[in-house]
Amino acid sequence: MRPLSPRRGPQLKLELAGPCVILRAVKLVLHWFRRDLRVTDNTALSEAARRGERVLPVFILEDALHTGPDVGAARLAFLLQSAEELRRDLARLGYPLIVHRGRSEIELPKLCAEMGATAVFCNQRYEPYAQARDARVFNALNAEGVGFEVFKDAVLWEEREILTQAGNPYTVFTPYAKAWRARAIPPPRPDLKAVGPPLNPAAGKAVPRDPADFGHPLSQTVPPAGAAAAHRALESFLAARVYGYATGRDFPAQAGTSRLSPHLRAGTIGIRTVLAGWLAARKQAGVDAAGRSGCDTYLNELIWREFYLQVLANFPHVMRGCFRPEYDALAWPGEEAHFTAWCEGRTGYPIVDAAMRCLNATGGMHNRLRMIVAMFLTKDLLISWQRGERYFMRQLVDGDLAANNGGWQWSAGTGTDAAPYFRIFNPVTQGEKFDPDGAFVRQWVPELATVAKDHIHAPWEAGLLSGARNYPPPIVNHAVQRERCLAMFKAVRAPG
Repeated sequence: MRPLSPRRGPQLKLELAGPCVILRAVKLVLHWFRRDLRVTDNTALSEAARRGERVLPVFILEDALHTGPDVGAARLAFLLQSAEELRRDLARLGYPLIVHRGRSEIELPKLCAEMGATAVFCNQRYEPYAQARDARVFNALNAEGVGFEVFKDAVLWEEREILTQAGNPYTVFTPYAKAWRARAIPPPRPDLKAVGPPLNPAAGKAVPRDPADFGHPLSQTVPPAGAAAAHRALESFLAARVYGYATGRDFPAQAGTSRLSPHLRAGTIGIRTVLAGWLAARKQAGVDAAGRSGCDTYLNELIWREFYLQVLANFPHVMRGCFRPEYDALAWPGEEAHFTAWCEGRTGYPIVDAAMRCLNATGGMHNRLRMIVAMFLTKDLLISWQRGERYFMRQLVDGDLAANNGGWQWSAGTGTDAAPYFRIFNPVTQGEKFDPDGAFVRQWVPELATVAKDHIHAPWEAGLLSGARNYPPPIVNHAVQRERCLAMFKAVRAPG
């Protein structure tokens, strides 16, 4: 029996350890679960079931999951809980989930040898460190005569599938989105079918659910994890909120967003499933122009997700520095005490502080608030976006390298926009516009609970801080810092 040769995506730079030969039939396929923790609409799992006589599901608790520099307890807890739900879903279909701890390039060849597997299937990852890990896995499996195949699953279109007329990757969102929308949306992949009577979930080895077992005690609340929770969130969103998404998404005190980002990050729901539901919702009888606008705005957010993934895959230097390299020369003069105040939600700007306290308590932050606090850190406090990016990754339950990096660089003015450095949010007017009654601020900054809505976003202007117990005055003057920020960017900005 000869091993499968790998299907290698264009971004997977593999250093081959030896020659590969082609396998025409596969008796036992090992499906390697990672950020695709579901049995529905799963490309690699569907292909493994179609092409293999038997499928063996495997989940590896990678060392990097709990030793990397950006490990977050909330995100790890969500992943572990989702993996345990996956184990139970597989058991209901008659599949045991094998759970190992260690390095994948060691554990996968060992498992293949023990079980007699001739191929490993998995879904593609796009982060540079994941690409390097997959190259090591490929070489280790290839040395043992085992095939390794990766499949497109987390996105509809990979980084070399949507290009400009000149054959280059897009670096501006609007034309990329236009090209993306011009393509037909593929349907969900077939679900995994049962192979026998259900297994007793209690009989198998459970996935550890507490991140404290890995040295990361959880202090935040975590939203419901797993595929069932993901489908409930999608159904709830598409039943009504999607139709008001164009405006509702900007108001953090309202429940206007999908709440799907942790699930898309962990892969507890497939992107094709989300888009199939979106398409059905948009076609519902009686949906008016405003409702269609809400649907289209949500689609735009999903396209942003793929845009940032293709930026990361095509321009991996963004993981270490600015998309526009001239901005690597920026000298960020911000103060350490100001960074601490930002992290703790003690800046004296109520909307910023409410957002940061919400993040620290829940592992989540509304998208409008992410932009506000990111601009405040970089353009008011003049602190490097990379420090904020790192803090977010350690706190967010939906922390994703591509989206987080893209959002921070957009806010900081170092990203893909043509000339974004002069876009500077005023934290007071942002609060007044998107939390007009102060409901979100009162929820997370109880010191201001009794302040009238007319003053809640700038209580110092009415001399109200004396009655706001323990709430600090603004640590910087926005107007002054705005001018400092513009001068800082202009000093290094490339001409033209």
